[in-house]
Amino acid sequence: MSASANTPTSRKGTLYLVPAPLDFGCDVQAPLESVLPQGTLTTASRLTHWICENAKSTRAYLKRIDALHPLAAPLQEQQIAELPREVHKKGDHGGKGHAPFDARSMLAPALAGHDMGLVSEAGMPAVADPGSSVVRAAHDLGIKVVPLVGPVSLLLSIAASGLNGQNFAFVGYLPQDSAERSRRLKELETLALKQGQTQLFIETPYRNAAIWQALLHTLQPSTRLALASGLTLESANIQSQPVRSWRDLPCPADNRTPTVFLIGA
Repeated sequence: MSASANTPTSRKGTLYLVPAPLDFGCDVQAPLESVLPQGTLTTASRLTHWICENAKSTRAYLKRIDALHPLAAPLQEQQIAELPREVHKKGDHGGKGHAPFDARSMLAPALAGHDMGLVSEAGMPAVADPGSSVVRAAHDLGIKVVPLVGPVSLLLSIAASGLNGQNFAFVGYLPQDSAERSRRLKELETLALKQGQTQLFIETPYRNAAIWQALLHTLQPSTRLALASGLTLESANIQSQPVRSWRDLPCPADNRTPTVFLIGA
Protein backbone atom coordinates (compact mmCIF):
# COMPACT_ATOMS: atom_id res chain seq x y z
CA MET A 1 0.00 0.00 0.00
CA SER A 2 1.44 3.38 -0.95
CA ALA A 3 1.95 6.08 1.66
CA SER A 4 -0.48 8.99 1.73
CA ALA A 5 0.64 12.48 0.74
CA ASN A 6 1.49 13.39 4.33
CA THR A 7 2.71 10.13 5.89
CA PRO A 8 6.38 10.52 6.92
CA THR A 9 8.65 8.14 5.04
CA SER A 10 12.37 7.91 4.32
CA ARG A 11 11.82 10.07 1.26
CA LYS A 12 11.65 13.85 1.29
CA GLY A 13 8.29 15.47 0.81
CA THR A 14 7.32 17.68 -2.13
CA LEU A 15 6.84 21.45 -2.00
CA TYR A 16 3.66 22.35 -3.87
CA LEU A 17 3.18 25.95 -5.01
CA VAL A 18 -0.55 26.39 -4.44
CA PRO A 19 -2.19 29.32 -6.24
CA ALA A 20 -5.00 31.16 -4.47
CA PRO A 21 -7.98 32.94 -6.06
CA LEU A 22 -7.49 36.60 -6.95
CA ASP A 23 -10.46 37.83 -4.91
CA PHE A 24 -8.55 38.51 -1.68
CA GLY A 25 -9.86 41.80 -0.24
CA CYS A 26 -12.72 41.99 -2.73
CA ASP A 27 -16.35 42.37 -1.64
CA VAL A 28 -17.40 39.40 -3.77
CA GLN A 29 -15.63 36.06 -4.04
CA ALA A 30 -15.48 33.88 -7.13
CA PRO A 31 -16.50 30.22 -6.78
CA LEU A 32 -13.26 28.27 -6.36
CA GLU A 33 -14.25 25.69 -8.95
CA SER A 34 -14.55 28.44 -11.56
CA VAL A 35 -10.97 29.73 -11.14
CA LEU A 36 -8.98 26.71 -9.94
CA PRO A 37 -8.75 23.24 -11.53
CA GLN A 38 -10.00 20.23 -9.62
CA GLY A 39 -6.48 18.81 -9.59
CA THR A 40 -5.16 21.86 -7.74
CA LEU A 41 -7.99 21.78 -5.21
CA THR A 42 -7.63 18.04 -4.64
CA THR A 43 -3.88 18.30 -4.06
CA ALA A 44 -4.32 21.25 -1.69
CA SER A 45 -6.93 19.35 0.31
CA ARG A 46 -4.43 16.54 0.98
CA LEU A 47 -1.77 18.82 2.47
CA THR A 48 -1.49 19.50 6.19
CA HIS A 49 1.76 21.49 6.34
CA TRP A 50 1.85 25.03 4.96
CA ILE A 51 4.15 28.02 4.54
CA CYS A 52 2.18 31.16 3.87
CA GLU A 53 2.11 34.92 3.57
CA ASN A 54 -0.70 35.26 6.13
CA ALA A 55 -2.08 32.52 8.38
CA LYS A 56 -5.52 34.06 8.73
CA SER A 57 -6.14 34.31 4.99
CA THR A 58 -4.67 30.80 4.52
CA ARG A 59 -7.19 29.36 6.99
CA ALA A 60 -9.99 31.18 5.17
CA TYR A 61 -8.78 29.70 1.87
CA LEU A 62 -8.56 26.20 3.34
CA LYS A 63 -12.11 26.57 4.65
CA ARG A 64 -13.28 27.30 1.09
CA ILE A 65 -11.39 24.25 -0.19
CA ASP A 66 -12.88 22.09 2.55
CA ALA A 67 -16.38 22.94 1.33
CA LEU A 68 -15.51 21.25 -1.99
CA HIS A 69 -12.89 18.66 -1.02
CA PRO A 70 -12.69 17.59 2.65
CA LEU A 71 -9.32 18.43 4.17
CA ALA A 72 -6.98 15.62 5.22
CA ALA A 73 -6.89 17.13 8.73
CA PRO A 74 -9.30 19.50 10.51
CA LEU A 75 -8.55 23.17 10.08
CA GLN A 76 -7.34 23.54 13.67
CA GLU A 77 -4.83 20.73 13.12
CA GLN A 78 -3.30 22.19 9.96
CA GLN A 79 0.36 23.15 10.50
CA ILE A 80 0.66 26.70 9.18
CA ALA A 81 3.89 28.74 9.36
CA GLU A 82 4.02 32.39 8.28
CA LEU A 83 6.94 33.91 6.45
CA PRO A 84 8.61 36.45 8.79
CA ARG A 85 7.87 40.17 8.58
CA GLU A 86 11.37 40.86 7.27
CA VAL A 87 10.45 39.03 4.07
CA HIS A 88 7.40 41.23 3.60
CA LYS A 89 9.36 44.43 4.24
CA LYS A 90 12.70 43.71 2.53
CA GLY A 91 11.79 40.95 0.11
CA ASP A 92 12.86 37.32 0.00
CA HIS A 93 16.32 38.22 -1.24
CA GLY A 94 16.99 41.20 0.99
CA GLY A 95 17.38 44.87 0.25
CA LYS A 96 20.50 46.99 0.25
CA GLY A 97 22.80 45.80 2.99
CA HIS A 98 20.48 42.95 4.01
CA ALA A 99 21.19 39.27 3.52
CA PRO A 100 18.66 37.08 1.71
CA PHE A 101 16.23 35.23 3.97
CA ASP A 102 17.33 31.66 4.73
CA ALA A 103 14.11 29.62 4.53
CA ARG A 104 15.65 26.18 4.95
CA SER A 105 14.41 25.74 8.53
CA MET A 106 10.82 26.26 7.39
CA LEU A 107 11.11 23.15 5.23
CA ALA A 108 11.88 20.76 8.11
CA PRO A 109 8.53 18.95 7.64
CA ALA A 110 9.41 18.24 3.99
CA LEU A 111 12.79 16.84 5.04
CA ALA A 112 10.86 14.56 7.42
CA GLY A 113 8.74 13.26 4.55
CA HIS A 114 5.68 15.53 4.66
CA ASP A 115 4.40 17.16 1.49
CA MET A 116 4.02 20.90 1.99
CA GLY A 117 2.14 23.77 0.40
CA LEU A 118 3.41 27.29 -0.23
CA VAL A 119 0.56 29.78 -0.59
CA SER A 120 0.13 33.55 -0.77
CA GLU A 121 -2.95 35.70 -0.28
CA ALA A 122 -3.77 35.82 -3.99
CA GLY A 123 -2.42 34.29 -7.17
CA MET A 124 0.78 32.27 -7.51
CA PRO A 125 3.17 32.38 -4.54
CA ALA A 126 6.62 33.78 -5.31
CA VAL A 127 5.26 35.78 -8.29
CA ALA A 128 4.60 39.39 -7.24
CA ASP A 129 4.29 37.90 -3.75
CA PRO A 130 6.66 36.46 -1.09
CA GLY A 131 7.91 32.90 -1.29
CA SER A 132 10.83 32.72 -3.71
CA SER A 133 13.25 32.18 -0.82
CA VAL A 134 11.28 29.07 0.16
CA VAL A 135 11.43 27.73 -3.38
CA ARG A 136 15.17 28.41 -3.59
CA ALA A 137 15.71 26.66 -0.25
CA ALA A 138 13.75 23.65 -1.47
CA HIS A 139 16.03 23.34 -4.48
CA ASP A 140 19.11 23.66 -2.27
CA LEU A 141 17.79 20.90 0.01
CA GLY A 142 16.91 18.54 -2.82
CA ILE A 143 13.17 18.88 -2.24
CA LYS A 144 11.00 18.48 -5.32
CA VAL A 145 9.09 21.64 -6.30
CA VAL A 146 5.75 21.32 -8.10
CA PRO A 147 3.82 24.43 -9.23
CA LEU A 148 0.08 23.85 -9.42
CA VAL A 149 -2.20 25.46 -11.99
CA GLY A 150 -4.15 28.57 -11.09
CA PRO A 151 -4.68 32.26 -11.87
CA VAL A 152 -1.72 34.64 -12.16
CA SER A 153 -2.86 38.24 -12.37
CA LEU A 154 0.19 39.49 -14.28
CA LEU A 155 -0.22 36.98 -17.12
CA LEU A 156 -3.98 37.45 -17.31
CA SER A 157 -3.43 41.23 -17.49
CA ILE A 158 -0.79 41.18 -20.22
CA ALA A 159 -2.84 38.75 -22.30
CA ALA A 160 -5.95 40.93 -22.06
CA SER A 161 -4.24 44.30 -22.55
CA GLY A 162 -3.37 44.17 -26.24
CA LEU A 163 0.16 45.27 -25.35
CA ASN A 164 3.37 43.43 -26.19
CA GLY A 165 3.24 40.00 -24.58
CA GLN A 166 6.54 38.88 -26.12
CA ASN A 167 8.62 41.39 -24.18
CA PHE A 168 7.42 42.63 -20.81
CA ALA A 169 8.65 43.35 -17.28
CA PHE A 170 6.99 43.41 -13.89
CA VAL A 171 8.48 46.25 -11.82
CA GLY A 172 6.61 45.83 -8.54
CA TYR A 173 5.49 48.99 -6.75
CA LEU A 174 6.23 52.59 -7.71
CA PRO A 175 7.80 55.10 -5.28
CA GLN A 176 5.31 56.84 -2.99
CA ASP A 177 7.04 60.23 -3.23
CA SER A 178 5.34 62.09 -6.08
CA ALA A 179 8.54 63.46 -7.63
CA GLU A 180 10.31 60.09 -7.49
CA ARG A 181 7.19 58.40 -8.85
CA SER A 182 7.05 60.77 -11.83
CA ARG A 183 10.72 60.12 -12.61
CA ARG A 184 10.13 56.39 -12.40
CA LEU A 185 7.09 56.56 -14.66
CA LYS A 186 9.10 58.45 -17.28
CA GLU A 187 11.82 55.77 -17.11
CA LEU A 188 9.23 53.02 -17.60
CA GLU A 189 7.58 54.90 -20.46
CA THR A 190 10.94 55.26 -22.20
CA LEU A 191 11.53 51.50 -21.94
CA ALA A 192 8.06 50.81 -23.28
CA LEU A 193 8.35 53.19 -26.24
CA LYS A 194 11.99 52.64 -27.23
CA GLN A 195 12.31 48.90 -26.59
CA GLY A 196 8.71 47.82 -27.02
CA GLN A 197 8.80 46.30 -23.55
CA THR A 198 5.45 46.44 -21.76
CA GLN A 199 5.82 47.62 -18.15
CA LEU A 200 3.55 46.16 -15.46
CA PHE A 201 3.20 47.33 -11.86
CA ILE A 202 0.79 47.11 -8.95
CA GLU A 203 -0.20 49.25 -6.00
CA THR A 204 -2.05 48.96 -2.72
CA PRO A 205 -5.71 49.38 -3.76
CA TYR A 206 -6.35 52.52 -1.68
CA ARG A 207 -3.68 54.28 -3.77
CA ASN A 208 -5.26 53.31 -7.12
CA ALA A 209 -6.74 56.77 -7.73
CA ALA A 210 -3.50 58.58 -6.89
CA ILE A 211 -1.46 56.32 -9.15
CA TRP A 212 -3.99 56.79 -11.94
CA GLN A 213 -3.75 60.58 -11.74
CA ALA A 214 0.06 60.38 -11.76
CA LEU A 215 -0.07 58.24 -14.89
CA LEU A 216 -2.37 60.66 -16.71
CA HIS A 217 -0.28 63.71 -15.78
CA THR A 218 3.12 62.13 -16.50
CA LEU A 219 2.76 59.94 -19.59
CA GLN A 220 2.67 61.19 -23.17
CA PRO A 221 -0.79 61.45 -24.78
CA SER A 222 -0.07 58.69 -27.31
CA THR A 223 1.34 56.18 -24.81
CA ARG A 224 -0.90 53.16 -24.35
CA LEU A 225 -2.20 52.74 -20.81
CA ALA A 226 -4.10 49.66 -19.64
CA LEU A 227 -5.43 48.36 -16.37
CA ALA A 228 -6.93 45.10 -15.19
CA SER A 229 -8.99 45.19 -12.02
CA GLY A 230 -10.96 42.48 -10.20
CA LEU A 231 -9.66 39.73 -12.45
CA THR A 232 -11.65 36.45 -12.55
CA LEU A 233 -14.69 38.18 -10.98
CA GLU A 234 -17.89 38.95 -12.88
CA SER A 235 -17.17 42.62 -12.15
CA ALA A 236 -13.70 42.46 -13.73
CA ASN A 237 -12.68 45.65 -15.53
CA ILE A 238 -10.03 45.41 -18.26
CA GLN A 239 -9.44 48.44 -20.47
CA SER A 240 -6.65 49.62 -22.75
CA GLN A 241 -6.36 52.88 -24.69
CA PRO A 242 -4.05 55.87 -25.27
CA VAL A 243 -3.53 58.27 -22.38
CA ARG A 244 -5.27 61.07 -24.30
CA SER A 245 -8.47 59.00 -24.33
CA TRP A 246 -8.32 58.44 -20.58
CA ARG A 247 -7.85 62.05 -19.49
CA ASP A 248 -11.53 63.02 -19.46
CA LEU A 249 -12.64 59.82 -17.73
CA PRO A 250 -12.79 58.95 -14.01
CA CYS A 251 -10.38 56.42 -12.54
CA PRO A 252 -11.72 53.02 -13.63
CA ALA A 253 -10.39 51.20 -10.52
CA ASP A 254 -11.90 51.65 -7.06
CA ASN A 255 -9.92 51.84 -3.82
CA ARG A 256 -10.71 48.28 -2.70
CA THR A 257 -9.95 46.14 -5.74
CA PRO A 258 -6.45 44.81 -6.59
CA THR A 259 -5.38 46.26 -9.94
CA VAL A 260 -2.55 45.70 -12.40
CA PHE A 261 -1.39 48.76 -14.39
CA LEU A 262 0.39 48.46 -17.76
CA ILE A 263 2.28 50.91 -19.96
CA GLY A 264 3.06 50.11 -23.58
CA ALA A 265 3.48 51.35 -27.10
